[in-house]
Amino acid sequence: MRKIVFILAIAVLSVAAQAGNYAYLVFTNTDGTHTALTVSNLTMTVNANSLSVTNDEGTVSFTLTELSAMEFSPDGETLPSALENVLNADATVQVFTITGFPLGSFDNLLNAASSLSKGVYVIRQGNNAQKIVLQ
Repeated sequence: MRKIVFILAIAVLSVAAQAGNYAYLVFTNTDGTHTALTVSNLTMTVNANSLSVTNDEGTVSFTLTELSAMEFSPDGETLPSALENVLNADATVQVFTITGFPLGSFDNLLNAASSLSKGVYVIRQGNNAQKIVLQ
C-alpha cells in the first residue's frame, strides 16, 4: 500500500508540473473504460484503496487496483499509444536498452515489440526516438 501511495504522490506532483496546455486528465481502468476530467482546480486524494479526483465539475472515485493509466489530453480523448505516437509503424526501427545498449534492427514496430520481453526500451527511427514500456 505504501508503494501505491508513493506512486500516486509522484503522479499528483506530476499533474501540477506537467499539465501545460492539456485541458484534460484521462483515467483508464483495467476494463478499458476511460474517464476524462478537466484539469481546472484538479485535486487528488488517496483513501484506503481508492483515488478521489475532484475538479470544478465534481468528484470521481477510482478503485486503485482497477486503475491502469492516467494521461494528459488536449481534447479529452486518450492519446495515441506509444508505438503510434512518434514513429512510423511500418518503417525500420533500431531498439536499445534504456542504458543505450543496441539490441538490433527490426523491419517494423510490431516485429520489434513481439521480439522483446517485458521492459523499457528506446526505439529509434531516423531522427526520432521514443521510450516505450512493454508489459
